[in-house]
Amino acid sequence: MQAMRCVALGIVWAMACGPRPVPDREAPPAPVVAAPAPVDATIAPPPEPAAQPLAANTPLTTTAGNTLLAPAGWTVRVAPPATILEPPEHDSAVAFVDVDAPDAAAAVAAGWRAYKPDAAWPLKLRAPLADRDGWTKAERFDYVTSPSERRIVYAIARFAGSTWNVSIVNITRAVSEKRGSQVGIAFADLLPKGYTRESFAGKQAHELDATRIAMLSKFVQDAQRQLGTPGVSFGLVQHGKIVFAGGFGVRELGKPGKVDGDTKYRIASNTKALTTLMLGKLVDQGKLTWEMPVIDAVPQFALGDAETTKQVRIKHLICACTGMPRKDVYRQFEYAKTTAQSTFASLAHMQPTSAFGALYQYSNLMAVAAGYVGGRVAFPKLELGKAYDEAMRTLVFEPLGMKSTTLDRARGEQGNAARGHALGVDNHEHVTRPDLADGIISSRPAGATWTSVRDLLQYVRMELADGKLPNGTQYISREALLARREPQVAASSDVWYGMGLLIRKRWGVTVIDHGGDFAGYHSNMMWLPDHDVGAVILTNSETGRIIRDAFRRKLLEVLFDGRPEADAEVAALGKRMLDDWAADNARLTIPADPVEVAKLAAKYYDAELGDIIVKRSGGSLVFDVGEWQTEMASRKNPDGTISFVAIEPGRLLLGSARVDIVPELRNGKRTLVVREAQTEYVFEEVSQ
Repeated sequence: MQAMRCVALGIVWAMACGPRPVPDREAPPAPVVAAPAPVDATIAPPPEPAAQPLAANTPLTTTAGNTLLAPAGWTVRVAPPATILEPPEHDSAVAFVDVDAPDAAAAVAAGWRAYKPDAAWPLKLRAPLADRDGWTKAERFDYVTSPSERRIVYAIARFAGSTWNVSIVNITRAVSEKRGSQVGIAFADLLPKGYTRESFAGKQAHELDATRIAMLSKFVQDAQRQLGTPGVSFGLVQHGKIVFAGGFGVRELGKPGKVDGDTKYRIASNTKALTTLMLGKLVDQGKLTWEMPVIDAVPQFALGDAETTKQVRIKHLICACTGMPRKDVYRQFEYAKTTAQSTFASLAHMQPTSAFGALYQYSNLMAVAAGYVGGRVAFPKLELGKAYDEAMRTLVFEPLGMKSTTLDRARGEQGNAARGHALGVDNHEHVTRPDLADGIISSRPAGATWTSVRDLLQYVRMELADGKLPNGTQYISREALLARREPQVAASSDVWYGMGLLIRKRWGVTVIDHGGDFAGYHSNMMWLPDHDVGAVILTNSETGRIIRDAFRRKLLEVLFDGRPEADAEVAALGKRMLDDWAADNARLTIPADPVEVAKLAAKYYDAELGDIIVKRSGGSLVFDVGEWQTEMASRKNPDGTISFVAIEPGRLLLGSARVDIVPELRNGKRTLVVREAQTEYVFEEVSQ
């Protein structure tokens, strides 16, 4: 489900998302305030500044001659040595500063002086990044912010020629969620002066023979061992044949069962592409068109207000282009009382935060609506959830021969199935509780599918065959199938979102793919339609996120003899992920600070998320929300506030980040505040 939280943050190396670690790593030193040191800078003549918001994505040259794209609607301000991009909200900025400096730390210090000399966020983590796109000696500096700031702050120093480029991101979480794709546009083409990116355009893909399959197998196995990922399965298809399906590691830590090509994993948001395939079948049957207003198909559909509702077409439900905010926290509270119908109806209370087609904003709830609309059209007499299940079974899973694929958790977990794993406060991997995924049941079109590599390769093989099955039968029309790959909105300068699918053009080849992230499972499926080759990779741990992201690049390296970058990327991003998690853990107080615990009320209530009952047991703080309960740690934030965070591995996470529950006094009442990027929930104390 969380896969696309990292499209804005994960499509480009520069923005490398940093989640969390693995066993037996020392925590980094305690955070310190970054102290800028004097640095002389030799500055090239700056470009003419743009006084007005840019009408279109615009090529820019930094003061040292490095190149990038400035996104449409943003303004550009040049204050040598800094080139500063600001979004329309004017509460955020991305600065590119060119300096001469002896090392990365001195360069970052100089960058802050040039952009924002009064900045004083504590440094959380300094981590090296792999060389790429002509940049060397790269390091990322992450800073600690307070939940009330709702802000992301980090800097990346890169070296090329004789000059450092320092990129500083100082952005509110709301702007990051809304305009993360535009930040991605700026970073995707940040290249050193005179550098041309590697391209595989015009090359013929190699045959995936035993030697090249062994290269990919070694990459996966090495990464699995290096990161401590319990299990990874992957498979390859070329020219209509499955040429490999296997795995490395175990289904569950502490148990002997090995993963293989038939091991079932939860594939989370990869479900979305299968959902749009179901819709495509209904298009073929004449029951829908992509341009049909949703209310013509299901009159009960409502979004925001009547005028907005009328504008929504079937394709808009799954295009990430309607400007709807994410709202993912709801799945972790009160899910025992939610149903397919109540989840579908909840969209009526939401409004887009940007115009249709203007910005890439990933929305699980809209994808949920897409699945339920398709189910209702296919089986109008069934309850909404059952209608979707039946539509997927009869129109997708069975026709494609996906025999082990299911939306039912109980069936998915039976037999040869991988258990999810997450990192705990001890920096070790732990098996996650199965009920972590119960919140997805009422939202299953967005991410509830269980499947295996071999089953998912059946789907990829059909995509590569333009809708034909191995026996030559035309399962779905080429028109309906390929409509899903038409770009609907830009997710970067060379990445677009279609309908439940990403279209990537980096490195001169077209790659169609989608990822999936949820509660200890991270996966991807991809194919190169111009080269008749595809792959699937499934993992059962948070660290698997690093492997599956780098696997796409590794596949291209093997197919086209590309520069060897993927292995170094796994090493650098994996270490950063693990050290970042350890740094978070080092800031926790366990058991929670008794002074802060004593200030809490016994019970809190939010109309949307329900109750939080506060329990004290043996010196520990426990939050009980009904569906689950977990011990909470406390953490003091830079602004003096306190956060409570869940200790149970995998519990209360958004993407790879812990959910902060912050006690505040509002209108004379004690409250607990939970914040998403564009949404805030306030639990008020309940009188006993």
